[in-house]
Amino acid sequence: MSTISQIQLNDGTNIPAIGFGTYKLNGRDGVKSIVKAIHNGYRLLDSAFNYENEGAVGEAVRQCDIPRDQLRITSKLPGRHHQYDQALVTIEESLYRAQLDYYDIYLIHWPNPITGKYLDAWKALIEAKKRGMVRSIGVSNFLPEHLDHIIKETGVTPSINQIELHPYFSQEKQHAYNKKLGIATEAWSPLGRANDVLTHPLLKETAQKYHKSVGQLILRWHVQLGVVPIPKATSDERQKENLDVFSFKIADDDMQKINGLSKFDGRLKGQDPSKYEEF
Repeated sequence: MSTISQIQLNDGTNIPAIGFGTYKLNGRDGVKSIVKAIHNGYRLLDSAFNYENEGAVGEAVRQCDIPRDQLRITSKLPGRHHQYDQALVTIEESLYRAQLDYYDIYLIHWPNPITGKYLDAWKALIEAKKRGMVRSIGVSNFLPEHLDHIIKETGVTPSINQIELHPYFSQEKQHAYNKKLGIATEAWSPLGRANDVLTHPLLKETAQKYHKSVGQLILRWHVQLGVVPIPKATSDERQKENLDVFSFKIADDDMQKINGLSKFDGRLKGQDPSKYEEF
């Protein structure tokens, strides 16, 4: 397996070019899956307060034999705690749950623009970073107008914007906007959870051309776009397969064909950040 390349964030820290999603990996079995992922080479772990598995992630960090400073642990602030004081307490609670001294990355999970308190939440993340609770701060599911608002009001640009991104929803404009602002883009559901992207004829044919699985092709497509995918897998074989995407390169014409699969609104569950609220 080839070496995982690194992405430098605008705050000077680095993250691996691919991460490991932990959604629904809870309890003892969740810890086993996460430890296995770390042993298989993953160093960027993605969690959230609302996944209710920060404890499992922290336990996996303690059980693995990898030094803490070689791991990049992420969690996310839920919408119900966007108020400034509540946000700071929630970040503290996240640390207590995981029994970690700090998070490498902490994100606002959704902007919840109807509730309209995401600026308060962003100010709390800025303060949490000053206090040493968090190394890098960012957002998730933020649209250009949300990014513009928090940057204008605080002068602080997020390091990461984690968004839904897969071949059926390539988010070309949002990714370009993130890039223009110097914000790294991460992709949740990079393999199109609960849709038929893994069986699409074009992707199957293209994957065969490179002697790779469809999953590997899609993850490599993300990497070449400059997007950090966060796939989840529980089996040993799939974890290793998803990580082995740095030994080949997709030709430009094939990249364009994959780009062509994107739909106007290919969101998996219609979660439009301009109106969707998650608490």
